[in-house]
Amino acid sequence: MENLLDQHYRQDSFLKQRSLFDWVWALLIAGGSVFAFGQYSHLMDGYEIGILFGAALLIIWLGWFWASLKTLTLVIAGLSLFAISRYGAELEAGDTDFFLKYLLASQSAIMWMSALYVMATLTYFGHLFSGNEFAGKVAAGLTWSATAMGMAGLMIRWRESYLMGLDIGHIPVSNLYEVFILFSLITALLYLYYEYRYKTRSLGGFVLLVISAAVGFLLWYTFDKQAHEIQPLVPALNSYWMKIHVPANFVGYGAFSLAAMIGVVFIIQSNAEARHPTGMLAIRLPKPALLEDVMYKAIALGFAFFTLATILGALWAAEAWGGYWSWDPKETWALIVWLNYAAWLHMRLTKGWNGKPMAWWAVIGFFVTLFAFLGVNMFLSGLHSYGEL
Repeated sequence: MENLLDQHYRQDSFLKQRSLFDWVWALLIAGGSVFAFGQYSHLMDGYEIGILFGAALLIIWLGWFWASLKTLTLVIAGLSLFAISRYGAELEAGDTDFFLKYLLASQSAIMWMSALYVMATLTYFGHLFSGNEFAGKVAAGLTWSATAMGMAGLMIRWRESYLMGLDIGHIPVSNLYEVFILFSLITALLYLYYEYRYKTRSLGGFVLLVISAAVGFLLWYTFDKQAHEIQPLVPALNSYWMKIHVPANFVGYGAFSLAAMIGVVFIIQSNAEARHPTGMLAIRLPKPALLEDVMYKAIALGFAFFTLATILGALWAAEAWGGYWSWDPKETWALIVWLNYAAWLHMRLTKGWNGKPMAWWAVIGFFVTLFAFLGVNMFLSGLHSYGEL
């Protein structure tokens, strides 16, 4: 009875701590969801309606714990709605309207995202080597701006697909071009949360190296393969499962990538402390204990979401192909990734493994994950052939 009363007290206290802005923002999110339902419910099935309102509740909950997320969502909504209003019902407006052509058409916004992430990477390293706090604030601001532009770009691309035709319209997480953008955004958001949580910006340059590499691939894929052009969905992808399986998968990929770069920093910091305890890197990089904590939490988070994504993928496969598991190359390598991180967590939690071996394992695990994410599409074929380069 006392435990129930204590739990009720904590919940009541949490609600009382919410500011007026918290409640106004929550009402805006809820109102936007209701408006979207009113406008597009005729295009949605019951599962998609559940995803819409479930996502709204999740965003409200996350925003109440992380204040910066509230501002980000408002900026994304403002940019997206402004761009959609400029389009009206004519996709061709993107070729003539100044704001769309140079700023907010999906491809323009994604190009801005790409440039801002590269600039943020360089500025974070400038902050690390100079120790200038203002440079660190600028780097964080560039990262937030890039994330806002990229997310708005995806929202606008979603609308553009429907302007091409109701039979073409779909959520923009259906091919390598779109999921590389999603990967960049999720990795950046995970990093920004840990930057806020641990009050350090010295990891930013290392983490954003992965995002800059993704941006490099994205630019090559755009200009060499014209991958930015919106295409109709492959029939197997025309399912509500895509809306939950793919984002869950990429939270896992983003978290594993973050953990790998933290592992790189751990190795650099450990070597710096051993050779030059008073050197710049030894002083400015976070201490190994903090790095190990972030690396563990990132892998635990990634493993949870990757497990969820694997289960959702099996359910989707049963509906689309008639079986939960077919040993398709993508499925096989997803299992290898899952086993790799399950073993990592097992050795840390039950055997107490830590230090450089676990950092190196996280780095090697990233390359295993990279092959499952990209290498399978490049070198192997199977039921997931819709993701080929």
